[in-house]
Amino acid sequence: MKTEKFALSVVVPVMNEEDNALPLIEEIHTALEGVLDFEVIYVDDGSSDSTPQKLKEACEKYPNLRVFRHKKSCGQSQAIATGVKKASAPLIATLDGDGQNVPADIPKLLEMLEKQVDKEKVMIAGHRHKRKDTWLKRISSKLANGIRQRLLKDNTPDTGCGIKLFPREAFLDFPRFDHMHRYFPALMIRAGGKVISVHVDHRMRERGTSKYGFWDRLLVGIFDLVGVMWLIRRSSIPEFDNEEK
Repeated sequence: MKTEKFALSVVVPVMNEEDNALPLIEEIHTALEGVLDFEVIYVDDGSSDSTPQKLKEACEKYPNLRVFRHKKSCGQSQAIATGVKKASAPLIATLDGDGQNVPADIPKLLEMLEKQVDKEKVMIAGHRHKRKDTWLKRISSKLANGIRQRLLKDNTPDTGCGIKLFPREAFLDFPRFDHMHRYFPALMIRAGGKVISVHVDHRMRERGTSKYGFWDRLLVGIFDLVGVMWLIRRSSIPEFDNEEK
């Protein structure tokens, strides 16, 4: 059984982000120190550059930073799952490791969660209202989000945004599959929860290169969307007529 010594675990999946690791870790600490007790969990998904060395250096400076490394790449979804399973806090925040998400937005998501009555069934999802990406990425993302919302009814305008806040226990009940991170809101609703989107900042990638191309996102997204639709149709939420004493 885990001992909860932190209120929040910030999970960051990375692969070959040697130039982004240290600046982002510093930003996370700047954003959260004095706000609540937190830990930062980096999951290195089989990097082949100097990312492991950079993270090792960061651990010497930040005692609440924990690093786990996959021997070979298992994908972003599995990296997030590893981080959540290793987390010691009941609440999880996720960030992309490329530096485009802004850690200073995490307190905004926390504030929104505090307003909810049943916090154990709520996911707060970031919405990049002024997305700083190429026109091709913006257009393809807008099209994909529109199709996904229409078919899944997940009430989320920007499910691809990496910054999210959710209960650890809720995530552990999600079905697992590759690329599942793109469907966290739909999976939360499938489990009987709700999703609230909050406007967050976004910035251009300053260092490193994207791990996804246009066709990668499109082709994989079609198959995944069909699979998630099947999961939703096959799901059922139990109701109880008595409570445990």
